[in-house]
Amino acid sequence: MRLISARLSIVAVWLGIATSQACATAPCGGDFGAWLEAFKQEAAAQGVSQRAIQSSLAGITYDPSIIARDHAQGVFHQSFEQFSGRMVPPRLERAQRLMQQDGALLSRIEQQYGVPGAVIVAIWGLETDFGAVNGKSPTIRSLATLAYDCRRPDKFRAELLAALRIVDRGDMSPGDMRGAWAGEIGQTQFLPSSYLKYAVDYDGKGRRDLIHSVPDVLASTANYLKGYGWQRGQPWGEGSANFQVLLQWNASEVYTKTVAYFAERLAGVQ
Repeated sequence: MRLISARLSIVAVWLGIATSQACATAPCGGDFGAWLEAFKQEAAAQGVSQRAIQSSLAGITYDPSIIARDHAQGVFHQSFEQFSGRMVPPRLERAQRLMQQDGALLSRIEQQYGVPGAVIVAIWGLETDFGAVNGKSPTIRSLATLAYDCRRPDKFRAELLAALRIVDRGDMSPGDMRGAWAGEIGQTQFLPSSYLKYAVDYDGKGRRDLIHSVPDVLASTANYLKGYGWQRGQPWGEGSANFQVLLQWNASEVYTKTVAYFAERLAGVQ
């Protein structure tokens, strides 16, 4: 009897592990509806509320246009001279005006986080033209599609879980969560995992709003850079420690050099 009981215990433990592993991840590919149901179980097991799961994922469908865009991405071929020449001059005058208009806000942010306003405004301008082009793709549908696809399922499954947690803590409703086709949200394009970790309620309105609140946007961008090791009062040009931090924002050397150059123009660095 003891032997049978021991064997049953072993089988029960094994089944428990197998069930846990089956619910731990939703396999990519196959039937989208079945994948989505498995993901809902995974989200619940990760502590996401049923309210957030149902409000975010009810009626979600696969979007083949997102996969087409993902697979069509090519290698970035522009030189620094080409990219910066195209991106900085048309934005420089407005960036300078915004530096003056939001000067007091940017000074407070720099005092708290150590990141100069020129760097934040440069990123703001390059990412979304100062909030004019945030993107209109439904974030949760985009992320669900990318998580289901077998190209980078682990990355986007984690981002989809993060998006549900943003809904769960009340920062945004699923309907308000719109942005770039690959899931970036807000005026400086945070992926949901970064939104969860670095977004701050800087305007004191009780939620972190990186779509509509300029104070939240700018402070959260500074908080992100501080989180990756930004060194207060130090240069940010190529070869510096702060340039390496900027590479954590975007791994492209050309893009990062353009951010640094744009910020130097705004700060009057020669």
